[in-house]
Amino acid sequence: MTDIVTPDSRHLFDLAYATLSPAQRLDLYWPSEGSGPFPVIVSIHGGAFLGGDKRDDQVRPMLEGLARGYAVASLNYRLSGEAHFPALIHDAKAAIRWLRANSAAYRLDPTRFAAWGGSAGGYLALMVGLTANRPDLDDLSLGAPEETCAVQAVVDWFGPTDFLEMDAQLAESGLAPAPGDEHNGPRSPESLLLGTPITGAPELVARANPETYVYPAAPPTLIQHGLRDPIVPHQQSIGIAETLRATAGAERVTLDLLPGAGHGGPAFVTAENLERVFAFLDQHLKASP
Repeated sequence: MTDIVTPDSRHLFDLAYATLSPAQRLDLYWPSEGSGPFPVIVSIHGGAFLGGDKRDDQVRPMLEGLARGYAVASLNYRLSGEAHFPALIHDAKAAIRWLRANSAAYRLDPTRFAAWGGSAGGYLALMVGLTANRPDLDDLSLGAPEETCAVQAVVDWFGPTDFLEMDAQLAESGLAPAPGDEHNGPRSPESLLLGTPITGAPELVARANPETYVYPAAPPTLIQHGLRDPIVPHQQSIGIAETLRATAGAERVTLDLLPGAGHGGPAFVTAENLERVFAFLDQHLKASP
């Protein structure tokens, strides 16, 4: 897939969607044929809230959408070393508003957006999908306040949800973290994201939990998680899927638990699994095959 990012391909890199931080940049890709307007996959990288990049290998599955008639917008956002929760959510929403504000110029369909990410990116995709109407988790001063940040579908690959339950759930699966690597530790990715040890901030943890924001009109959501994930326990995905079913209806959530799969890896990017993901996106965004 390296030819996708050659100089003669259809893409623009490092577009600024806001001006508060150098991290507020996105890369935009278009299908090699057609004039649009194209439905949009908003690709959100993972990296434990403290690393990763919009142009690393995590974007490759999303770029498969180019051959299927999707544009892809790959985001960077402020990481925990720069800003604490909810800055990353503010950034992702600002990027989506910017894309809508510029949809005509970039041949995008503003009515057909999906958020897709893995791990921390999966978490952020869920938060974007569930909090579009929550002004307490938005910063309109970042730009395009007249636009909506709503997405029409969400793909969550093994994203965390309830930070305080992660260690116990991993232990339940026989995957307890090594000493010093616990999620409940003061220097864990989750504690660094919130700017305080999570064990001393249960109200803040609840505010950061996507389950808190599930509502009846939640966007259709596909959740996939490996049953042998040693970093984010699969029970996290079971929990939010159950909450979505109870509140939004079984037709709005699909949960796939992948036997033997870990935290990402080959099982997620097989041709068969990607076909399943794109069938979900096609169903809800009505993209041309």
